[in-house]
Amino acid sequence: MTIGVGGSTIEAELANLKDMTAGVAPISLDEYQARIQKVQGMMQAQDVAALYVNAGTNMRYFTGTRWGASERMVGAIIPASGDVKYIAPDFEIGTLEQYMIIKGDVASWDEHEDPYALFVATLSEMGISDGRVALDPSCPMFLTSGLVEQKSAFEFVNGQFLTQTCRAKKSDAEIAIMTRVMEMTLEVHKAAARILKPGITTTEVEEFIHTAHKRVGAPAGNYFVIVLFGEATQYPHGVKDPQTLKEGDMVLIDTGCMLHNYISDITRTYVYGEPTDKQREVWNAEKDLQATAFEAAKVGIRAGNVDLAVRARLKELGFGPDYALPGVPHRTGHGIGMDIHEGPYLNSGEDEILDAGMCFSNEPMLCIPGEFGIRLEDHFYLTEQGPKWFTQPSHSIDNPFG
Repeated sequence: MTIGVGGSTIEAELANLKDMTAGVAPISLDEYQARIQKVQGMMQAQDVAALYVNAGTNMRYFTGTRWGASERMVGAIIPASGDVKYIAPDFEIGTLEQYMIIKGDVASWDEHEDPYALFVATLSEMGISDGRVALDPSCPMFLTSGLVEQKSAFEFVNGQFLTQTCRAKKSDAEIAIMTRVMEMTLEVHKAAARILKPGITTTEVEEFIHTAHKRVGAPAGNYFVIVLFGEATQYPHGVKDPQTLKEGDMVLIDTGCMLHNYISDITRTYVYGEPTDKQREVWNAEKDLQATAFEAAKVGIRAGNVDLAVRARLKELGFGPDYALPGVPHRTGHGIGMDIHEGPYLNSGEDEILDAGMCFSNEPMLCIPGEFGIRLEDHFYLTEQGPKWFTQPSHSIDNPFG
């Protein structure tokens, strides 16, 4: 029997889980102010008059203001110099001000008014009459179109070169939060493995993981969860119907939670029972590919080269080539932080140069059509000395949690 899999109960495991969030602080006001100063310096150097960050992750990253995107324009204008100003419906001002970390005046509009005309007028009031205005890359089409249709003197450009550059390189405070949230999810993984037994359903395991994440200190429980048994594990993002666990099944669990706006995302794959020779061979190949990616990730190289190193090793191991199955059907990894998937990506076509502070998933999943799939997913951050794991990778197919 695989070590650490089965042998316990839902009740016992929930009772053993404790809050793990002590000693980890949220991002400070000083850091939010430093983020704004950094992007303002970038704008000045690149001839950008202002950056608009829409409600959602980018506004939260730069201002700390937590607000979800909707059909109404809500966001923040960060000028190349000067104070941040918000734009929002008039009836939302009182609520918006309660969420502000970086304080700022609000340009407001009533429901019958045009927020896009207000945006252009607000720039003028801020002393910005023309030039390049960078827009949050997550802006919906209706918002971007509404601004362009104003026929103003502004040139609206995709602001990804500002937002991604700032967010890709994490600070020490961000690394500390991400380390803890990854540790929280790994403890939930261990507990989930121990509750497995023949007849348990994927739905029951998902419900357990949700509650377990709350126990370790994530108030919202899961940020997401995928639980797959047997043949269903060959599908990277799951199947429509739940499964029931049988002896000898491959088990794939991919889950994460959120702490102080930062996200965990860890996958473990193992066998319930004794692995077959085929399961063992493919599991060991997956671990080899994950190690290959880790060793390839160095400051100063092209991000796409990490994926290329994995594709080369994949072929040596007798899989692929490229994206062909049996093999690895998707990229080696993705950036992570406040969004579960964020740029840059460990994808062979990615030209971004790796730098210290960048954080990535490492998950070159092996899929064997008609049989099973294996994904081992951990995350690392880059230092000048090389990559560092947030959580230690799975130990072996016989003892996945070491």
